[in-house]
Parts: sequence; structure tokens; C-alpha cells
Amino acid sequence: MTQLGGAAGIAAPEAERRSALEYLKGLLDKAGPIVAILILGIFLSIRTDRFLTAQNFTNIVRQAASIGLIAIGMMLAILTGGIDLSVGALMALSTILMGKAVQAGWPGLWPVLVCLASGFLLGAFNGLLLTKLKLPHPFISTMGTQNIFRGACLLLTAGTPISGMPPAVKWAGSSFVAGALPVSALILILVYLVFGFFLRNTTLGRHIYVVGGNTTTARLSGVNVDFTLVMVYALSGLMCGLAGLVLAGRVDAVYPMAGIGWETDAIAAVIIGGSSFFGGRGNILGTFSGLILISVLRNGLNLMNITPDMQTVILGTVIILAVFIDVVRNGGFAKVKKL
Repeated sequence: MTQLGGAAGIAAPEAERRSALEYLKGLLDKAGPIVAILILGIFLSIRTDRFLTAQNFTNIVRQAASIGLIAIGMMLAILTGGIDLSVGALMALSTILMGKAVQAGWPGLWPVLVCLASGFLLGAFNGLLLTKLKLPHPFISTMGTQNIFRGACLLLTAGTPISGMPPAVKWAGSSFVAGALPVSALILILVYLVFGFFLRNTTLGRHIYVVGGNTTTARLSGVNVDFTLVMVYALSGLMCGLAGLVLAGRVDAVYPMAGIGWETDAIAAVIIGGSSFFGGRGNILGTFSGLILISVLRNGLNLMNITPDMQTVILGTVIILAVFIDVVRNGGFAKVKKL
């Protein structure tokens, strides 16, 4: 009895320590990006007097809107254990098709519908390539369509931009509410709230997590994995179309080289926000905090006159660190070796 009591006495503190560590780990997962944003904000406010200004915060929000919408679609793909490398090119092609509709004289909201529908259908095409061709990973299919979509942009425009967007597009991209809050920020917040509800409270949203957790288990549980994946990439395309619409409204033009490299920022926002490359874990609030961190970092680098080339190096380093943290968080390198 004494030995059993002693063993139980030793096990209890050990269990408590594990519980405390797990709690601390969960807290860091949730609060880590917020703490990083605060530290970065303090550093930038000391380094440059242009950071803590209303105009600069407005610029951060407006520039974050399009990337933030793309990051939602990227998060959905990463939740399934996949990725979407075509987001920048898909966004550009959706806006180019909208621009062609404008040039053709399509009235009212028809160009807007063309942009959103094009994004959804092009994204669904990504999903169909993945599921019907049985490609081993969406990295392959979306890398291919990235080139196809970008080439189509150049073919349709001969490399020249299309200007003169409809009033609805300009309203979404460049208007303000009460003279201070950009409409694009309201669109971003509303869409994040909608997708937060979608992931928590709909069957398809829950299936996305199940597929990302274990595809085989999902199939055995009766989940239509192919349909889920097609819808994930279709929704990613829809978000690209909406992001392109906001961007076009901000600059009053569409251009074939829009969105180059945007997949990098979107991936960074999602991974920094706590989503796992292994799939099955992540949430919309985390992605939003990751987006803010990346946007503030980009803004700060610009304010400090860091060259675009060096910015790319810094962002790449941030992504590597975020993925390394994800690997450690998911059981170290043993799991990677199994893959």
C-alpha cells in the first residue's frame, strides 16, 4: 500500500507538470502572434516616428485587405494538409476577366460577378485536377496552374493594364466609412467572421478539419473527401477573386502581373497564426493575427527603407522559423521522417 501510495504521489506532480506545460503551450500558440505584434509595434514606434500615425495605420489596413482575403483560402488548403501556390496568379486572372467585361461594356454589377465567379471556378479547377488526376500533392497541381493562369493573363492583355473600374469596385477598394475606416477593412472583418462561423458550425467546415487530420479515417467515416477538397480550392479561388476586386478598386486598374509573390505572405500569415502544415489544426482568429503581424512587419520594413530584395529575405526567414516551430510543436522530426 505504501509503495502504491508513493508511486501515485510521484505520478501526480508529474501529471500536473505535464498539464501545466500543455496549458502554457496552448497559451503561447494563441497569444504568441499577439505578443509578437506588440513587441514589433514598440520597436517600430521607437525606430521611426511615422509608424504611430493614423495615416500609417490606414495604409496597413488597406494593404492587408487583399492579402488577408487570400490568406483565408490558403488556410483552408493548409487545414486539409495541402497548399495553394496559384493564389496570386488566380487573383490576377479573375481581375483580368473582370477588366475584359468592363471593356466589353457589361453594365452594373456584371463585371463584379465575373470576377467572383471566375475565382470560384478557377479554384474548383485546381481541386478537380487534384482529385480526378490523383496527383500526389496539391503543390504539383497548383504550381502548374500558377503558370497557366499567369500566362493567360499575359495572353489576354498583351502585358498591358486595364483601367477604369466600375463604381462598385472602386467603392470596395478605396472608399471610407465615416471618413476614417476603409470599406476594404469592413469587408475583411465581415468575411473573417463568416468563415469563422463556417468552420465551426457547418458540416463542410468540420469535414475540412477531418480530412486534414487523417484522409483515410475521413473516408471510412463517410466523408466525401473529393467533394471537400474541390470545395476548399473553389472557396480559395473565390477569396482570390474578392481580393482582386478590392485591389482593383484601390488602384482603379487591373494588371497581368498583380499578386506575384502574394502566396508567400498568405502562407506566412497562416503558419504564424498557428495552422499546421500537417493539416487538421488552425483557426480563423490565428490567421487574422498572423496577417496583422506580417502586415505590420512589411509596413515597418518599408518605413525603415529596407530594400524589397532584403524584405524578401527577411520574410523567407520568418516563414522558415514558423514552419520549424510547427514541426517541433507537432512532435519534432520523427513525424516528418514518417512523411
